[in-house]
Amino acid sequence: MFGYLLRRLIILVPTLIGVSLLIFLAIRSIPGDQITATLGTEAGMLTPAQRDSLRRYYGLDRPVVEQYFYWIGEAARGNLGYSIRNGKPVLELILERFPLTLELALLAIIIALVVGIPLGLLSAVRHNSILDLFGRLFALLGLAMPSFLVGTLIIYILSVYFKLMPNAGDYVSPAEDLRRNLGQLIFPAITLGFAFSASVMRATRSSMLEVLRDDYIRTARSKGLPEPRVITRHALRNALIPVITLIGIEMGYLLGGTFIVETLFALPGLGRLLVNAISQREYALVQGAVLFIALNFGIVNLLVDLLYVVIDPRISYDHAS
Repeated sequence: MFGYLLRRLIILVPTLIGVSLLIFLAIRSIPGDQITATLGTEAGMLTPAQRDSLRRYYGLDRPVVEQYFYWIGEAARGNLGYSIRNGKPVLELILERFPLTLELALLAIIIALVVGIPLGLLSAVRHNSILDLFGRLFALLGLAMPSFLVGTLIIYILSVYFKLMPNAGDYVSPAEDLRRNLGQLIFPAITLGFAFSASVMRATRSSMLEVLRDDYIRTARSKGLPEPRVITRHALRNALIPVITLIGIEMGYLLGGTFIVETLFALPGLGRLLVNAISQREYALVQGAVLFIALNFGIVNLLVDLLYVVIDPRISYDHAS
């Protein structure tokens, strides 16, 4: 197991280098530069000497290759650069916004699991029944409705019918007021968890239908084991492998920030920070945030692989190549 973990961590390094190179080139391919994005129309009033001075200040006067190696070298030492607009180091800004995004992602995953797994399980056990039809309709609705529409409907219903406005820009952290914090995040989490619960339901249902046809399930039933035990202990546990894979992928995306939902509910998360940085040509902030997201994605995938062993003891990485 230790050898497998070491290999995965080593593989993560070239992945991060590839991501860093792609985002470094992509952000510089956008028309305009950091000077124009910072000064706006006033950038046209700069003299050549002033523009050259600003280019030296932002490090834009050096060759692109030299800029990249300087940045990646500093990033390897934990220095992701400095945000001119925010007046803070990039890493500090990311760590300020990331807890909100992490909490929102975890709440969305919990909601998706609480709704999706039982519904998928019941749909598979009661195959082609009214309950199964309801589950499939729920999945279809959840996958068809985009998050911005679900969030808008939630805000409309709460504000028009219940005279409530969820989180009008006064976000508080759980350390300050946990109850108020959960009250602010529960509706954004439902917005995100609705579509994901539909995916979890479909994955659980499909996997359960396949597992329930296996020989060992028939053997367990022939031995006289209670049906609930056959379903939950034998069938569901093996059917969760595809669901765990889906959770890992979705968790990686959620940790990358959910700009639309964060904007709808006025949440200062990592997604809003990244999109604003792109529009403002904050090179250091965009590069640092994307690199941080890629690192999270790699760590989540590694944790998912380890969770496979917990769910199914037959899986072993002791001799994995």
